[in-house]
Order: sequence, then C-alpha cells, then structure tokens
Amino acid sequence: MNVDKGSESAKLDNSSMQMDSDDSSDQVKDNEKEKEELTETMNKMHIEGSSSGNGFPNFRRKPVIIIVVGMAGSGKTTLMHRLVAHTHIKNIRGYVMNLDPAVMTLPYASNIDIRDTVKYKEVMKQFNLGPNGGILTSMNLFATKFNEVISVIERRADQLDYVLVDTPGQIEIFTWSASGAIITEAFASTFPTVVAYVVDTPRSEDPTTFMSNMLYACSILYKTRLPLILTFNKVDVAAHQFALEWMEDFEAFQAAASSDQSYTSTLTQSLSLVLDEFYNNLKSVGVSAVSGAGMEAFFKVVEASADEYMDTYKADLDKRREEKQRLEEDRRRGDMDKLRRDMEKSGGETVVLNTGLKDKQKSKSKSMMDEEDEVEEEDEVTDDDDDLGIYTEDDDAIDEDEDEEVDRFGL
Repeated sequence: MNVDKGSESAKLDNSSMQMDSDDSSDQVKDNEKEKEELTETMNKMHIEGSSSGNGFPNFRRKPVIIIVVGMAGSGKTTLMHRLVAHTHIKNIRGYVMNLDPAVMTLPYASNIDIRDTVKYKEVMKQFNLGPNGGILTSMNLFATKFNEVISVIERRADQLDYVLVDTPGQIEIFTWSASGAIITEAFASTFPTVVAYVVDTPRSEDPTTFMSNMLYACSILYKTRLPLILTFNKVDVAAHQFALEWMEDFEAFQAAASSDQSYTSTLTQSLSLVLDEFYNNLKSVGVSAVSGAGMEAFFKVVEASADEYMDTYKADLDKRREEKQRLEEDRRRGDMDKLRRDMEKSGGETVVLNTGLKDKQKSKSKSMMDEEDEVEEEDEVTDDDDDLGIYTEDDDAIDEDEDEEVDRFGL
C-alpha cells in the first residue's frame, strides 16, 4: 500500500510539474504576442526604435515642429506671439524658437534664441557684411551647431506638444539658403514637421500679388517636400474668402485678373492654369494675429498636416535613408573587395605605396633617354648623308679648292 501511495504522489508531482511548464510556456507565448502587437502598433504609427546602429537619429511622433515663414510685413512675429499666447491659454505644451538674429525685441519669450549664440552686429563688423549678408552668415554659424538644438528638444520631447519656430523677415534667407535647408531637414528627420506660409490677406486682394504668394508657396512646398499650410493672416481687416474662391474656381480668378490688360496680368492668368493642381492638395486657414481668430482651426489643420507627414514624407524619408545606407554598404563592400584583391596579388609581400616620385623619376629618365636617342639619330643621319653622296657646304668648299688647283695646272 505504501508503494502505491508513493507512486501516486510521484504521478501527482509529475502532473503538477507538467502543468507548471504548460503555464510558463503559455506565459511566454502571451509575452511574445504582446511584443508582436506592440511592434505592429508602432509600425502602424510609423514610430522607429533606436536607430543609433544605422547612424540615423531616433524619430519621435511628438512634438510637431511648426516652421513659420512668410514675406516681410506679412505678420509672422505677431502671429508667433498669438500662437504662443494660445498655447498658454489652452495649456498646450509648447516650445518657442527664434531664428531671426536681426530682430531688436520680441513680443514673446523664446526658449531658444539665435541671438544668445550669434551676435548679428559683431558678424557684420568682423566679416564686413551688409544687413542681409550678416543675417545669412549668422544663420550659417548657428546651423553648424544645430545638432545640439535637436538634442535639447529630444530630451524634452515627452513634455512637449508643439515647437514653434520663427524665421527671419527676409524669407529667401531661410528658404533658399544652405543653413535653412540644414535646419529644416534636421527637424524633419527627427520630428513631424509642417511649414506655415503666412500670407498678407489685404495685399493679396490684387490678383498679381496673390499669384506671387502662390508661386512662392509652391516653390517652398516642392523644395522642402513638407506639408504646407497657407495661413491667411489679418482676416480681421479683409476676409480671405476671395482667396479660397480663386483657388477653387479658375474662372473667378480669370475674371478678376482680366480687368488689367498689362503683360503682368496676362502672365498671371497663364500661371493660374499651372497652379490648378497645386491648389487641390493644399490646406489653408484664415487667422488674425491681432484678434486671435482662427487659432483653433489653425491647430486642427496642423494636426491633419502632421498625419499627412507621417503618411507621405516619413515614408519617403525612410526610403531615402535605406537607399543611402545601401549605397554606403556597396561602397564599403567594394573597398573591401579591392583590398582583398590587392592582398592576394601582393602575396603577403611588402607593398610600396606610390607617392608619385617614382613616376616622376621614370618620366625624367625617359625624357633623358629620348634626348640621347635624338642625338644618336642626328649623327646617323649625317653619316648616311655621306654614304648617299649628298653634298654639304664643306664638300662645296673642298670642290672649290680642287677647281682652283685645276685652273693653276691649266695655266
């Protein structure tokens, strides 16, 4: 009986161990399933993990970078002030950056200010530059250390919703300069980035001015390849409905532009046909930096543009990264293959590096040998001339002496 009890207890122990192992295996499977679900969710959100091994910066879903650009006098700085005030009122976690080194005073407090790093007037004095050259050089100097700015924002990324970036008043200094491209690409490769192009609405009631703004917005869109928001400012002075109508109805803009028969008006009407497709894929919003109208609509459009960035630009960026990495690997592999062939060819012997001196000496000795050959050829030609009976001046002198002797004998 005792033996039977022992065997029964052993069976119970084995069964309990089997159940424990089954439970542990189920738990492992559940953990793996959770990891797969998490990975799938991250892939859907297009969020990358650590990419330090590939040499690329880590990408974060938040915060959204808003780069405010626009013509001089369009109200960029005033709009920035209104956006900062709106973030404070709505408890939106924002971060403010000023990239205009020539501004005297700012109506808002900035977290990162280019004026704290680069002294605009000192740059003008040291490099003997004018106002625009001083701004451009200050931007170039600031862009050399912009990776530190990205690091600062990355450390605070979990505490931020938006990063508001104010640009210089001269729009071409930022949009068409190397430093502006460096700053834009640095932002876009790390965070969702959108460009808010500020339009002076009252001045754009003229069809020619409106078309100039649209052409500039189109060029910025295709240069940066980022989502662009047409921000019609000063709607408290003039409503932007006319602009929306011109963008949606080609004939309405043609009718407005046909009142002027100048060459500029004719060119404007022709360009409106080119930008018809551009209008269809463009987001626009009307705001007032003075009254605060349209702020809610502006941030809604920003969120929609951030989603567009995740769907389009981010995928294109990943493709360009993979292509760059593939080309780098191909180049590295080619260098290794060349090194391996050289080692096999040398057979382990000492390889003398070619510094160019050896080739120089060879060419020098070759030229000396060529000169010697030329001298020998000249001597051979002279001897050959004698053998062939070709008369020279010396021969003529000898003949004259012989003639004199013959005459003497004749006398």
